[in-house]
Amino acid sequence: MADEDFGAADSGASASFPIQCSALRKNGFVLLKGRPCKIVEMSTSKTGKHGHAKVHLVGIDLFTNKKYEDICPSTHNMDVPNVKRKDFQVLDVSADSYLSLMADDGSTREDLKLQDNDLGAEIQKKLDNEENFMVTVLQAMGEEQITGIKTMT
Repeated sequence: MADEDFGAADSGASASFPIQCSALRKNGFVLLKGRPCKIVEMSTSKTGKHGHAKVHLVGIDLFTNKKYEDICPSTHNMDVPNVKRKDFQVLDVSADSYLSLMADDGSTREDLKLQDNDLGAEIQKKLDNEENFMVTVLQAMGEEQITGIKTMT
């Protein structure tokens, strides 16, 4: 028993939680095909001869923007990802494209890579112009990505 190591542990919080399909709403989050998605379209069919109304869900993946669809009986449970959104002030970008970010409590992190898309180009442009701005980082299912930019006033 003495040779077990409990040095690293998490809070025990799950990456997702179940919710009844009929309780889901448009612009909410859901796991479709195992991916965290934002619900962009939702329709419910009438009860059929077997007695279940079906919910047709269309979602956009939070990280890849890929479209996913699923149909689920309204009384069944679906998993909803625990999504966290946090703002960071951008300090700098390293030579290997990792951003230096500061949280509102003063702690820094340098583990997010500058994305190779329009958002990444906009961040680089703002850094080149020495503007003060913040980025919004979305975290779900063990993945993190910058999803928005806010100009600081």
